[in-house]
Amino acid sequence: PSLFQALHQLYYDPNIENKNLAQKWLMQAQVSPQAWHFSWLLLHMDKVPEIQYFGASALHIKISRYWNDIPADQYETLKSQLFTHITRFASGSKIVLTRLCVALASLALSMMPEAWPCAVADMVRMFQAEDSNVDGRARCLALLELLTVLPEEFQTSRLPQYRKGQVRSVLAQECGSVFPLLEQLLQQQDSPGFIKQKVLKCFSSWVQLEIPLMDCENLIQAAFTSLQDPELFDTAVEAVVNAISQPDAQRYVNTLLKLIPPVLGLQEQLRQAVQSGDMETSHGICRIAVALGENHSRALLDQVEHWQSFLALVNMIMFCTGIPGHYPVNETTSSLTLTFWYTLQDDILSFEPDKQAVYQQVYRPVYFQLVDVLLHKAQFPSDEEYGFWSSDEKEQFRIYRVDISDTLMYVYEMLGAELLSSLYDKLGRLLTNTEQPSTWQHTEALLYGFQSIAETIDVNYSDVVPGLIGLIPRISISNVQLADTVMFTIGALSEWLADHPVMINNVLPLVLQALGNPELSISSVSTLKKICRECKYDLPPYAANIVAVSQEVLMKQIHKTSQCMWLMQALGFLLSALQVEEILKNLHSLITPYIQQLEKLADETPNPSNKLAIIHILGLLSNLFTTLDISHHDDDHESTEVKKLPVQQGPNPVVVVLQQVFQLIQKVLSKWLNDAQVVESVCAIFEKSVKTLLDDFAPMVPQLCEMLGQMYSTIPQASAIDLTRQLVHIFAHEPAHFPPIKALFLLVTSVTLTLFQQGPRDHPDIVDSFMQLLAQALKRKPDLFLCSNLDVKAVFQCGVLSLKFPEAPTVKASCGFFTELLPRCGEIAPVGQVVHENGKVLLQAVLEGVGGQASRSLMDHFAEILFALNKHCFSYLSIWIKEAMQQDGFPSARISPEQKETFSQQILRFVHPSLSCGGNDPLPVGTCPSCFMRVPSLRLTRERVNKRRVKEMVKEFTLLCRGLHGTEYTADY
Repeated sequence: PSLFQALHQLYYDPNIENKNLAQKWLMQAQVSPQAWHFSWLLLHMDKVPEIQYFGASALHIKISRYWNDIPADQYETLKSQLFTHITRFASGSKIVLTRLCVALASLALSMMPEAWPCAVADMVRMFQAEDSNVDGRARCLALLELLTVLPEEFQTSRLPQYRKGQVRSVLAQECGSVFPLLEQLLQQQDSPGFIKQKVLKCFSSWVQLEIPLMDCENLIQAAFTSLQDPELFDTAVEAVVNAISQPDAQRYVNTLLKLIPPVLGLQEQLRQAVQSGDMETSHGICRIAVALGENHSRALLDQVEHWQSFLALVNMIMFCTGIPGHYPVNETTSSLTLTFWYTLQDDILSFEPDKQAVYQQVYRPVYFQLVDVLLHKAQFPSDEEYGFWSSDEKEQFRIYRVDISDTLMYVYEMLGAELLSSLYDKLGRLLTNTEQPSTWQHTEALLYGFQSIAETIDVNYSDVVPGLIGLIPRISISNVQLADTVMFTIGALSEWLADHPVMINNVLPLVLQALGNPELSISSVSTLKKICRECKYDLPPYAANIVAVSQEVLMKQIHKTSQCMWLMQALGFLLSALQVEEILKNLHSLITPYIQQLEKLADETPNPSNKLAIIHILGLLSNLFTTLDISHHDDDHESTEVKKLPVQQGPNPVVVVLQQVFQLIQKVLSKWLNDAQVVESVCAIFEKSVKTLLDDFAPMVPQLCEMLGQMYSTIPQASAIDLTRQLVHIFAHEPAHFPPIKALFLLVTSVTLTLFQQGPRDHPDIVDSFMQLLAQALKRKPDLFLCSNLDVKAVFQCGVLSLKFPEAPTVKASCGFFTELLPRCGEIAPVGQVVHENGKVLLQAVLEGVGGQASRSLMDHFAEILFALNKHCFSYLSIWIKEAMQQDGFPSARISPEQKETFSQQILRFVHPSLSCGGNDPLPVGTCPSCFMRVPSLRLTRERVNKRRVKEMVKEFTLLCRGLHGTEYTADY
């Protein structure tokens, strides 16, 4: 298409495909050499603004991205043309004018300071010159637009780092040409509002160039004056906030001190805005106060003689924190202030002890007041009002309360135990005052404060918690939000209850009662789980009741699936502390109904409805077995020393149950073997049981291995391999269990190799799991690779093929397999033989990945393989890499033979420390054992350093291969 046809398609064609094609063509046109010519044609005044805009954009792209294409003798011509067009468009289309200004700004940044020493002063002079053809006001606006976009273009420019610093310095000096003009325009009585608005935006843009704050004083004061003009208010707020917030501002303490009075002078305007419900004005003034306080609290605190003025600023911010109304419906200001309180506290606590004590005396009362304000802001509105809130408003309020909770937890560091005492006293007075009944909102907020602190702070030594536990049953719970907070508070105190078990009975009945309320599902179930986990050794007297209530709510299907799973985990913790006979009795009553249901479902014809029921029941069993651990593997040392029960005799209860239901599970599997979710749910039961029981699971190993083999032979699924990997990890090293584990491993390998022959691309999950299984086998039981009927060569080839998968997790797993395999070259003959015969193919696949075939995120994993090849197959690697790199265009057409040679030499140079004497020349294994044998830590350090350097080389090489070296895309790489 012609240029105009493509532009017409882009802007006016209703067909989206045509639009996309046009856009693609035009993007290529913009970067073509012809763009220099057609851009000016498109800017003719007879063209529509859309076309003119494209021409201006093309100019900007050429100047900003292809500056080196412009001959130096054309700089002045280009500059002159841009000035002419900006003047021409000063009264024309605003979007085209802005784009031309951005193009000229980019030109100036590339030319200054050498080729255009006084660029900004020249711009001001050019536009101030009389021009009869252009209205003076239009020229003024065009100049302001140019001066505004210049710093913005600098912030986003692609200048090299050394040039950025140079240009920033020049621009900061040139503010002397800009600021007097801006001051003059703001002070002129006849300056219209839109000019003043542009002036404030221009100032706002310039202050981000780290201009000294004292040079900005006059304009900041003028911006404060502009805050009285509703038309200029928002722009003036931005200007003041940007000026105050620049990092360099803290160096100018005298100027900061001068800013406090005008900020405090806004308090009357703030109060009037709050009274009249003007949220925008109160929000803007709060932003200014917080910007000054938050960015410069340390600098202002240091000015001890001015402590009263800073305290006045702190109190102003306190007013903003406690601004009347409910967030986010009646106000959105208070949330802006929360970070200030963190900053102020950090700064106070960072002083040396004497100075800190003085400030603590001044600010502790302020922080106690802050706690009152925050708890007031955290209160729910009336039930009626809350009912009108949208779901989005409720979610914002929930997040706001979490922010308040975090702030309270942080403030505890300043106020300590006195804070808890204060909260307890207030709650006590509230609950015992019969003359003035309190609202539930007030009670809930105080409890929420307790919960916020107890969730993360160790309150075990607090003397008010016993009183709090005593008060909780006295709370009249008439509301879901209050009930939720009561539950979460009890949950937060579960560790304290473990140390004071006599108090459990005060709160446990409340939790069990709440379990029956679907509206309290999350809070009641999570609290019961915490209590069962922390206090399990003290719960046997209550076990029967807890199990009975839990069974009842599970049967009634009160809770959603995830809460049912949590409840089963809670019961697992609870049962772990009982005697085996008690566990079995409770397990029988707890799971018999589900087993009966599962038997019925196993007889039915598979359909979506009974599939969900089966997965639900299997999930319940999995979660129960996740935490039911009579050997207490997860207990910390402290608790086990004090409370650990005697070692149980006889089979593990979980194993007893699994053996009882094993045939039923096989029956379910036989009908659902085609369904990955059901198979995954079955495997999850055994996988979680194995992880929890460890060696206690041993009696199940033979029959589980047999079942897994049958499952995988019929329909291979990743979950079956993952379970096999768990069994290999825990039991393969034990002689008694090696035969069934070996048989299963060989069968899974054989079936998977067949899958590879048929085409594995549709099963990246299976390939991923298989690679992880192979790596685990090499880690835990390398002897598995000595089996005569294991085709090591085929396994190796599968690994190489897997390295070429597009799925990153699969490639990562394959790399993991090779980094475990290569170190076994010397000790396992079949592995050594296969690597020596086929290692070149592996190297080829790795280099292809590095060359651009694989994601850049995988480069560290490929580097691990190269390092392992270097360490364990050096003599072969030196030949293979030379042969591979001799191929034309390999591993990328973008790199030269010299770059390939450099990379090869770099890789070969980093031999494992045990193979070298510190030099770069490789030595045979064992040549110089004295270097490192006596200092193994040095050997490990050298290996880590070498490995890191190989990773750096691979990253560097892959960027070269992809043509990305030295580009902006690699900044964070």
